[in-house]
Parts: sequence; structure tokens; C-alpha cells
Amino acid sequence: MPTRLLCLLIAALCVASCESLRYDGRTVGVVLLVHGTTAKYDETSRFDSTLQIFSYDPNSVIYQRVIWNPNAWPLILTAGNAPKEQGKYAFQAERIGYSEPSIDLSRAQVDDLRRELKRRTRGQNMRFVVDYMNWIGEIDHLANPRAIYNPQVANGSRVTFCGPEAEDGKRAPGWEGCDPERYNVDGTIERVLKAGVDEIVVVDLTTSGVRFFKSYDAIRTSRALLADYNARQGTDVTLRWVNDPGDLMRRSYPDQPANWTNSLGPPANDPRVSLAGNPNPVSSDPDYALLHVEGIEAQLRADVDPEKTGVMLVNHATRKLNQLFDPKIDDTLVLNANIRDGLLERNPGLKRAHIVGSWMGIKQRNPALPDKGKGQLERTREMRGENLGYAYLYETDEQMPGGEWGYLYWDALEYLKDQGVEHIVIAFPQITIDSVLNMVELHNQVGKELGYRTWRYIDTLDFDTYPEVGHPFADYWGVWVRTDCKVSETSDATEPCCFEMGGCADGRPYPPPRQAAPDEPRDDLDPSLAYDVSEYGHLGYDPAQGAPNPARPVQDQYSGTWATWSPPNDDPRIGQLLAKHVLTLLGATQ
Repeated sequence: MPTRLLCLLIAALCVASCESLRYDGRTVGVVLLVHGTTAKYDETSRFDSTLQIFSYDPNSVIYQRVIWNPNAWPLILTAGNAPKEQGKYAFQAERIGYSEPSIDLSRAQVDDLRRELKRRTRGQNMRFVVDYMNWIGEIDHLANPRAIYNPQVANGSRVTFCGPEAEDGKRAPGWEGCDPERYNVDGTIERVLKAGVDEIVVVDLTTSGVRFFKSYDAIRTSRALLADYNARQGTDVTLRWVNDPGDLMRRSYPDQPANWTNSLGPPANDPRVSLAGNPNPVSSDPDYALLHVEGIEAQLRADVDPEKTGVMLVNHATRKLNQLFDPKIDDTLVLNANIRDGLLERNPGLKRAHIVGSWMGIKQRNPALPDKGKGQLERTREMRGENLGYAYLYETDEQMPGGEWGYLYWDALEYLKDQGVEHIVIAFPQITIDSVLNMVELHNQVGKELGYRTWRYIDTLDFDTYPEVGHPFADYWGVWVRTDCKVSETSDATEPCCFEMGGCADGRPYPPPRQAAPDEPRDDLDPSLAYDVSEYGHLGYDPAQGAPNPARPVQDQYSGTWATWSPPNDDPRIGQLLAKHVLTLLGATQ
């Protein structure tokens, strides 16, 4: 090849490869915000995820006295409900063969978003730097990992914990491969800034796009980092949140005392900003609801009359006091209604009364407990031992949703059973990707109510998803509880608890009796909170009327089938929908 032609070719290649260095148009950082998780289940990831949760609340005891205190680092794995979560997630990770799909699915959604942004703006003077950010999980995809690494309290130490040393001075088992400098890295926002963006746009799927305090945690952390960056660099890079274009959550956030967070209790002042005129364009998009509709339709049974089919939409709530600024419940109700309307439009035989919404348990008052200023609350068997949030509507005095959207999930399932429904599809529309939450936890929550023999796929086991046993079910749900029970209230002797519905053959009672003292609240690990995941479930069964039958339903137990929906996962339409709303916010031509 002639020398001149070779030089021209090299120059052309250089121009193509260096195009971004000379780009003089509008450069936008687009960040997909997701909940996040850990790719593996080991001591390091358990420590990190717990640490990250507490890192967002500077008023909490854990933030002030534990995160940057080397003497307290081992306590992080014992703080709060960490022992319960460790037991639960250990079982769930094992059940799916330690192959957590959610990270790869989120990355696929990011790739689709990137491609769709490029396609829709082809020929325009606009460049995108696309990345993702998690609330917890991958350290280099946190909003600001160095805000955890560097102490944020006086006399604190940098976070470098890699487990206690063993007697031989080596790293303790389970911490192999731990990097003490893992938090001393750029996070998503710093990485995007270094790419030279003019502005940052965050589009959120933390809980299926509904606004939520966890999303706001990440947004607030990002904006704090950005303010510091602008001050140091003399720049004016802005950050906008696609799901909350009117900044409702920031404008509605309690402002007295300064830097209020939930752990301080009721605030002195709560700016009340109306939800009217401040919609969430992402979670309220009918195109988004359609993806959940199709996931539900995939689990309908052609051999069951649509009028005998039920649909239960179950969701997590939020924390008490968060209703002062957090419209998660209201956004979820809009999404629920869009899913219901889409189902009815596409499946005329379905009955509107058989599509219901539900929530999970909250602690209940026990007047026998001494009043220590915490409402005499404890976990109870009636609320399934759960404490998964208060479904309080935005800016209300603890008002819960009513009507078809106001059930607790076991009540919703019993309602559908009593309506004569023969097949129930359960969806959790606050998530868009498979994880242990819907692959294991949801199945066991439903299984203890309706039974595992009624699961649609129990006779066609799935060893790809559940390598060891082919199904998601535990022997009992509450696998994290203590398994020793007192022989009697007056004795310190113990015996293995009975987790077999109807009672064990040797006379041990079911459910296990309360182990906590009468004047002490039951904790997460009290055996009395566990439920047998039996063949036909607890709903409609009364042990006083006879023993259960493992071969068929007895009394008023459920005799139909049930299944869970398929979330959108890596459907390319997720990327298309997100790109549409990003470009709408930017005012770009599509």
C-alpha cells in the first residue's frame, strides 16, 4: 500500500476513535438507577450490603458509632435484623444455585437504553454517556463509595474491614479475596463526570420506577457529590430525575430540624406539597404496565374459565414517617390500576372484582408489653412475622389504601379462594427483573398460605432454576428462626421445635409456642413466627377440626392452582420506554 494512502487510512481511523475527544455538542450522562444486590453470597458481601444500607442515614446510631469504628465493625453482621436477613438470603441463594440473575439483567437493560438513545437521536448534535447506579450492591456503582471509605464522623477510621483475623494471623474464613481498599474507588457519578458530561439525567427502576425513599437516598447522595464537584471545578453540571421531574420529593422533604432523617422521629416541620401536578411519568406509563400485563397473561391457564381466574398484585410498602415525602404507595396504585385496566381490556372474560392489590405485614401492638415509647409493637404470627413497611398514602395521617387495593396478601388470597377462583396469578409489579425476591421468597410466602402442591409447576420441576430440588419451597418459611423450643414455660430444658402443620406425631405442638418472655417483644428469630410450607396451606384449615391430608385439600383449603408472573427482565421494550422518557425530559426530538 502506498505510504500516503496508509497515512490517510491511519488518520481516518484516528478521527473515528478520537471523535468523542473533539465532540463539541451536548453531552448528557444518563444513569439507570436500580436497587442492586451482590453477585455472590459471602461474608464480604453481607458486611458491605448491611454497611451500605446504614450509610444513608447520618442520624442513625450505626452511622455515628459503627461504620467508621474498627472496634464495632464485627457488630455490623449482628445489627438490627441482619441475623434474619443472613438466614433468609443464605437459603434463597442456595436454592437458586448461587446464580443471582438481577445484575446481568440490569446490565442488559442499560445496554438496551444506550442503543435506543443512540437510535432515537441519530443525526442530532447529542452524545450520551450511559451507566447504572445501585442503591446497594456493587461498590463501583454506588453514587459515592468514597463517602463510605472516608470517615464522615470525628475520629473515625477509613472503612477497610476484611473480617477478623484468625488465630494464625490470616484472614478469617469467608473473607478470601476481600480488598480492604474496595471503597476507595470512583462510583457511578464520578465516572460519568470524568467523561465530560454537561448534565446528568437519572432514570429509576429501583422499585419498578415508582418514587421511593431508597431512590431518593441515591439521588440526594449524587447531588451532594455533584455540588462539591461544581464548587471545586467552577462548573454547573445539573442532575435531573426523570421519575420526579417536578422534584416533589425534594420540595416535600421535612426541613426542620435541619438534615432530618427518619431515625430522628417526627420532624418539626413538614412542607406539604400536593401530589396533584407532580406525576411520575415512568411508572404511570401504560406502555410500562403492558409489560407486566403480558407477564401475567403468560401464566393464565387456557383450561380455566377467565371468570374463575384471579390476579393478586402484591407490593412492599415504605417506612413509617416516609409518607411525609415519599409517594411510593400512590405511584404503586397508579401502576396497579394501569395493569388491571390493561388486563381487562385484553382479556374481557376476567372479572374486575378478581383483580386485587395487597401489601405485606407490619408489627402489631401487644398491650402486655411494657410501654417504652415504641408503641408496644412486636412481630406476631398474625402478621406473618413480617415487618415490610407501612402502606401509608402520601401526606396523610397514616391512611392506608382501601377497597380492592387495601388487602394484606394473605387476606387477598383468602378472598380470591372464597370467591371460588380456580387459578391465581401473583405479580410483584414493583420489580422488573428476576431475583431471589420473586424467585424464592414470594413463592414461599404464597406457599404457606395456599400450599406447594397447588403450585402450577410442582409436577414439572425446574432444575435449571432450582438446581438441587427443582422448586423454590422451603420445608417451613422462617428458615432463619431458632429451632430449639422450651419443653414448658417453667423449664429451661429445650427440644427441637415442631414446624409441621397439625403438630408432630410425638406430641410436639404446632405452631411452636412463643419463646419470648411475656414482657419482651418477639424478635425476628422466635420460632413461633415460622410457618410450615405444607401441601395445601394454612388458609381454610383449622387443626381443631382434624389433621391435614397431604394427598388432598381438607376443610376449606384451596383446591385450585397458582403461579407467579414473569417480570419484564431484559425485554428490549424496557430500554425503549426509558429512552423515551429521558429524551422527553431533555426536550430532544425523537
